[in-house]
Amino acid sequence: MLALNPTSIFVFPQQNPKPFSFNRVSKFISRAISRFPGDSDSDDSPEEVPVHRRSNYSGVKLEETVDVKTVKLRLDSWVSSRINGVSRARVQSSIRAGLVSVNGHVTDKVSQMVKGGDKVNCTISDLKPLRAEPEDIPLDIVYEDEHVLVVNKPAHMVVHPAPGNATGTLVSGILHHCSLPTLSFPGEEVLSDVEDASDDELNLSSVMRESAVRPGIVHRLDKGTSGLLVVAKNEHSLADLAEQFKKHTIKRVYVSITCGVPTSVSGHVDVPIGRDSNNRIRMAAIPGTPKSGKSRHAVSRYKVIEKLAGGGSTLVEWRLETGRTHQIRAHAKYLGIPLMGDDVYGGTKDMALSLLQPKTPPRIHRKLSELVSRIERPCLHALTLGFRHPYTGENIHFTRLPPPDFAEILTELRAISTEKVKGAADRL
Repeated sequence: MLALNPTSIFVFPQQNPKPFSFNRVSKFISRAISRFPGDSDSDDSPEEVPVHRRSNYSGVKLEETVDVKTVKLRLDSWVSSRINGVSRARVQSSIRAGLVSVNGHVTDKVSQMVKGGDKVNCTISDLKPLRAEPEDIPLDIVYEDEHVLVVNKPAHMVVHPAPGNATGTLVSGILHHCSLPTLSFPGEEVLSDVEDASDDELNLSSVMRESAVRPGIVHRLDKGTSGLLVVAKNEHSLADLAEQFKKHTIKRVYVSITCGVPTSVSGHVDVPIGRDSNNRIRMAAIPGTPKSGKSRHAVSRYKVIEKLAGGGSTLVEWRLETGRTHQIRAHAKYLGIPLMGDDVYGGTKDMALSLLQPKTPPRIHRKLSELVSRIERPCLHALTLGFRHPYTGENIHFTRLPPPDFAEILTELRAISTEKVKGAADRL
């Protein structure tokens, strides 16, 4: 079991907040819906949205022959790569609706393979309205008053409803918790094919638009990431917190278990992040000057806390100076230490074992295989969240230890061997 070092304990604010008003929160969300109907749930800021994104793509047609040099690809992946900006989920719904044919034969199989020379005809289906319905989902509420709500999100929970993730979301749980009605809004195309919500900071205008689908959620966590997230309950709190994110004064500390050890035990990664040109479902660290519409300024600071299992893995602390989609995951891959369990960014089971086994005695290799096989998500946890309270002005900090799945992996790797890095403060 993990034990928190006393130096890492944060003091929770001792105050008697006024009872929050359900009616006030409801009116806040309703106004957001009426002011900003049908806004995209993209993670990108408005100035980066190209004109074609403003179309909902309904009725867009593709008639094209697969390049003869193309290796076999899934039909949904190939079509989404040929229509710039359309999501894979949208393409999949079009295929299932019978709007796609290969070599003259209609198919409803999204995973059908296509190869060079195949002729594909596709019509993009209409968008269906999205709904966020209140659901009685247990929430680990760390702090709550009339103005803000801090939640410890479990791994595998999506933050907001999206195509393919209509139920079981954090937003639905919050609607139920606050006794708010169902939210219904027109769908709009999402640039990202990634099903995860992102931890991407937004400017104020974007946040206010997005409040139509997320009750005051100013930042987000990936589906697989556990940990702390703040929700605003009124427009003042939303605007104030958004400004704090914009000024990078929000304190965010994450911990991860990585595959391998970085060249330097601490560092400052100042590398822009943009869509991976070779794989549209992930981001990539792109060295050089940020390019408009292609990449965005991204800065992460990291520090190795422990070397685990003979140096086959590490416990790493991350502090974000910016918040981009999959920032830690992309920067970890750039450093050559993908997060354990992060298949999208290279932290596969095979990768983990290839680094762990040479560093450990053969007698425990079977145990290592069993250990790695249990990992079902990127080993990343939002440990600490600190911000200035929008109304009281008090600086408040919260911390929550990683959940059992993360803790068990860490404990077993430590049992093989552990080496604390000199100068690194204990975190877990």
